[in-house]
Amino acid sequence: MFKPGRIGVALVTSATLLTACGSEDAGGDDELVLWHYESPDSAMGIAWNEAIEEFERTHEGVTVRFEEKGFEQIQKNAQMVLNSDEAPDIMEYNKGNATAGLLSKQGLLTDMSAEASERGWDDMLSPSLQTTCKYDERGVMGGEKWVGVPNYAEYAMVYYNKDLFARHGVAVPTTLDQLTSAMDTFVDKGVTPLAVGGKEYPAQQLFYQLVLSKADSGWINDFHRYTGDVDFHDEAWTYGAETFADWVDRGYLSKDATGIDAEGMGLSFMAGDYPMMISGSWWYGRLKNEIKAFEWDSFLFPSDFTLGSSGNLWVVPENSPNKELAYDFIDITMKKANQDLLGNSGGVPVAADTEAISDEKNRTLIDNYQTLVERDGLAYYPDWPVPGYYDVLVSATQKLINGTASPEEVLDELAAPYEENLANVGS
Repeated sequence: MFKPGRIGVALVTSATLLTACGSEDAGGDDELVLWHYESPDSAMGIAWNEAIEEFERTHEGVTVRFEEKGFEQIQKNAQMVLNSDEAPDIMEYNKGNATAGLLSKQGLLTDMSAEASERGWDDMLSPSLQTTCKYDERGVMGGEKWVGVPNYAEYAMVYYNKDLFARHGVAVPTTLDQLTSAMDTFVDKGVTPLAVGGKEYPAQQLFYQLVLSKADSGWINDFHRYTGDVDFHDEAWTYGAETFADWVDRGYLSKDATGIDAEGMGLSFMAGDYPMMISGSWWYGRLKNEIKAFEWDSFLFPSDFTLGSSGNLWVVPENSPNKELAYDFIDITMKKANQDLLGNSGGVPVAADTEAISDEKNRTLIDNYQTLVERDGLAYYPDWPVPGYYDVLVSATQKLINGTASPEEVLDELAAPYEENLANVGS
């Protein structure tokens, strides 16, 4: 998901997007048209800006035309744009069955399997990261065809305000019981513990994190890769929905969260208004750069499994006229220098030298990621299995927050499109 970028530019309508794209000619042989949605002060934005400069230094006569898009802007309109002659040469796109998998199934993304082998991308990415890069003919991840390449990884964590923890005598929790006890302490002091954005992805990711606390690897594969039956009223789903609703009732998050987007959530945490924010590593570099008024840190959510995966993918549209240039750009983002820059800027590189990461906070970020990889604890994101599921999850979690539907009703709402999609898998 994500991201994650995700906290960047304003959204536009489909018509606006197509008008904007149609207003300029597609890039020629002397221009690489690049789309991504990372903010310029994020780790990815910093590293990719440097990659653009490196690309232009090493490709005489070729310029990069970078066009910043919003996460949801691309999420909602990629299929339409890539099915036209206005597609960019390379773009950042979300991974998973409902996004990269769907476009791959529709023939809109270039098969980069030969490039992955020839350029060594397959050696640089662990098997768990490759899962989200490769899709089968049904558009289900974990297949054989490379349709995207990530140069970073991501995972969710608990960001916390060390000053507020110290002021209220709260210790960093290491178990879920300790986490709820900590939040009770804040509530007793009149402090809402969690910054949450219910208008976009953050609330659904919090809900899914609670579901994952009762899941195992077989459950995760069944849900994401259709390897077995999925019961939306099993222990994990029921616990997640009921606990999320209970957290609202206990005052762990505000009912006003339904009107708060991801950017608003992040700004409120950076302003020191909340002790904790449960979200992804894509915030890390920005928090490091912008928080000046208090001390902060992070810890892994107390669960065997955590939201996370490879980062979003570099994909090359099938209609790109400059595929070789696009591959060259991907190569630059995978080089050691760019990987080290990403890591030193607060990102999670897929192939950085840990010894080259100079900042202690950044090393902690990468070390915690390695902890998750070593225990095979990356459990993807809840919107991946079904096209359009992102919006379904936004609606469902909003209902849990404002109390307009019971946990059981919300789980029924999640089950219907999932089960309908199963009939389309393989068609």
